[in-house]
Amino acid sequence: MGERRQTFGQGVVMTAVILDGRKLAEEIKGKIKKEVELFKKDGIEPCLSTILVSNDPASKIYVNIKHKNCEEVGIKSKNFQFPEDTKQEELIKFIGKLNEDKSVHGILLQLPLPKQIDENKAISAISPEKDVDGLHPVNMGKLIRGESSIIPCTPFGIQQLLIKNGYDPSGKHVVICGRSNIVGKPLAALLIQKKYGANATVTLCHTGTKNLSYFTKQADILVVAIGSPKTITANMVKEEAIVIDVGINKIPDPNTKSGYRLVGDVDFDTVKEKAGAITPVPGGVGPLTVVMLLYNTLLTASLQTDHELSYDLKNLFEH
Repeated sequence: MGERRQTFGQGVVMTAVILDGRKLAEEIKGKIKKEVELFKKDGIEPCLSTILVSNDPASKIYVNIKHKNCEEVGIKSKNFQFPEDTKQEELIKFIGKLNEDKSVHGILLQLPLPKQIDENKAISAISPEKDVDGLHPVNMGKLIRGESSIIPCTPFGIQQLLIKNGYDPSGKHVVICGRSNIVGKPLAALLIQKKYGANATVTLCHTGTKNLSYFTKQADILVVAIGSPKTITANMVKEEAIVIDVGINKIPDPNTKSGYRLVGDVDFDTVKEKAGAITPVPGGVGPLTVVMLLYNTLLTASLQTDHELSYDLKNLFEH
C-alpha cells in the first residue's frame, strides 16, 4: 500500500491512496514472461487469437493493446478481422476452425459485436478450454460453483488489485454497481466464494436499483462499472471506502490535442478526498485486465498441453 498524501485546507485533509494498476501489471508481466520461456523450453509456443468483427476505432485500439502486451511477454498472437456485416454462421464456423487448431491456445472475441450476431451464441461457440475471457457458460458455471476455472479478466484483475495492495475482501461489504456479464456478475460470483481473496458480503446494484446512494454509502469496497461518467460522487461514498472505478468514458476537453479526455464512472477529484483508496482512470483497472488475459492465455495453453504452470506463477494467484 502507498502512503496517503496531505493536502492543504481547513485542518489536515488526507487524500486516498492511489491504486496503481500499471505498476502491479508490470510486476505480474515479469512473472508471465519467465513462464512463457519455460513453455518454449518444452517446445510449446503459447498463442492467442483475437477476432474483431467491427470497424470501431476503439475496439481496434483495445485489440492492438492486447497484441502489444502479448509481444512484450513473448506470447504469439494473431488477429482476424471481419467486416461489420459478417453473418453469424460465418463467424461461428471460423471459431470452430480455431477450436480445432492445436497451435492456437486462446481465443478472444472482441466485444461488442454487430447487431446481427447473437453474442451469447458466438461466445458459446468458443471451446471452454480456449476461452481466455472466461465468459463461456461452462467457465461461468464453474466460477459460480467455486470450482477451478478461467476467471473473466476484469474481475480477476480487480481481485488482484485489492489483494496485492492489502485490501482483503474477506468479511467486507462489497457493493458492485453494474450487472454486466463481463464485470458485475462474475465479480460478484468471484468475491462470494469461501476462498482466499474473496469471502465477502456482496450487494449487486443495477439500473433497477432504487436509491443507489443508500447502498453505495454502505460499501467497504465500492466497485463501479456502469458506463456513465462521474456518476458516483463524494456524497455517495463512505469515509475510507476502497473505490474501484472500472469505467472508461470520453468527455470533451478543449485543452487537449484530441479534444477529449478519459474519465471513469467515479468523480475522482472529489471522491479521492473521502475514500481510503481509489483507482485512477486511466491506469487503474485497465492494465490489470490486459495482464490477466496474458495469464489466462498461459492457463489455457497449460490445459491443452503437458506443460504444467510453475509453482512460482500459480502461487502468485492461488493461496
